[in-house]
Amino acid sequence: MPESLRSASSATWTWRVEDGVPPTDLSQKGGDDRNQSLYFIFAPQEVAANLDDLGIRGLLKQPDIRVLMYVWGGLHARGDRVPSPYLGARGMSIVLRPAGGGEYAETVDLRSDLERIYGQRDLSLIGLALSADSDDTQSRIRAEISDLRLSGAP
Repeated sequence: MPESLRSASSATWTWRVEDGVPPTDLSQKGGDDRNQSLYFIFAPQEVAANLDDLGIRGLLKQPDIRVLMYVWGGLHARGDRVPSPYLGARGMSIVLRPAGGGEYAETVDLRSDLERIYGQRDLSLIGLALSADSDDTQSRIRAEISDLRLSGAP
C-alpha cells in the first residue's frame, strides 16, 4: 500500500453479484465459500515498513497483522462478525451482505471497526486484496467490485 494511503480511515465501493455461491458457514475451514471479500490488512506502524516486500501470502502469515474482511456471502446476517478459520485472532470477517445477488454501494469506517474488533485504531493499512471462493460448493461466481476509494486519516 502506498505510504499516502496507510492512514486511510474509510473505504467506499460498489459491488455486484450476478451469479453467486449458496449460503455457507464462514467460520468453517473448507466450507466458507463466499461471493466476494475485500481484505484490508493492517500492521503496527513500527512493523509496517519491514513488510513492504511481502506478497499477500507472506503478509497473512505475519503475527502482528490484523485483517478486516468485508464479505458478501455466507449464511450470516448483515453486521455479523465471524472469526477467520484460517487467521485465528488476526482476521475477522464482517458480513455486509449475506449470500445472494444484486448491486450495492458500501461505506465502511475502517478505524472504528479496528477499534471495535482489535482495540486499536492507529494501525497502518499495508495491504488490500480481493477474494472470491466457490470451490467447496462447486458454484460459479460472476461478480465485480468498482469505484473503490480510500479516504481520511485517523
